[in-house]
Amino acid sequence: MAYASTLLRDPWATYREIDAAGRTAQAATGPKLVQLLYAELVAALRAAACAAEHRQHRVKSDRVTRATAILFALETGLDFDQGGDVSKTLARLYAGTRSQIVQAALDDDPAPFRATADSMAEIAAAWASISAA
Repeated sequence: MAYASTLLRDPWATYREIDAAGRTAQAATGPKLVQLLYAELVAALRAAACAAEHRQHRVKSDRVTRATAILFALETGLDFDQGGDVSKTLARLYAGTRSQIVQAALDDDPAPFRATADSMAEIAAAWASISAA
């Protein structure tokens, strides 16, 4: 009854959990899952920026944790055998991005979160164009 106990504390958090679980189940394979992960990553980074701006440390911490977990998930999904140099480049990008996010979490400056979100949104757009082709 995790949802029921969470619902009593925070109905919006329960809705987000159910929504994310549903969208993940629908896009459980390939490019669509990657697109979903990027969308969630960008949303988490933008929320972290907003939380930093308003000095909401708990929310910022939650969003930073989510963003880093998503980056780990993206990196775990890389296929170095078939992806070659692209996979290696993405692995370095994800590791560097995680480092930037953790460093940004130490301050209340929203700019690094927004810059990282913008960069990830560009990559997300590239993924969307690839899967649309």
